[in-house]
Amino acid sequence: MGEVAAADPAQVAGVISDCKAEQDIPHTLTCRVLGVSESWFYKWHNQPVTAREVRRGKLADAIRQIFDESGGTYGSPKVWITLVRQGWRVPGKHRACDGARDLADG
Repeated sequence: MGEVAAADPAQVAGVISDCKAEQDIPHTLTCRVLGVSESWFYKWHNQPVTAREVRRGKLADAIRQIFDESGGTYGSPKVWITLVRQGWRVPGKHRACDGARDLADG
């Protein structure tokens, strides 16, 4: 449950919903496998998307585009500089570092 507890709750709820929609796996079973209660799932399932989540999604898309356009060669410093030049207000290089590292690993 460590990984699930550290994951974004909205994403975990989305995975549970996708299992039901795409493979017809009951919510009850998916919740049990992931180690979360059904009440937890229903709490997060209907939560509206926050402005922060929308911004993080757009930032992740921008990082992906910069990384892809560089042919996968840009590291976090160049990704961060490019984001700043595009007008993004990124609170330090760490956000770009995380995004670039995820892209390089996956």
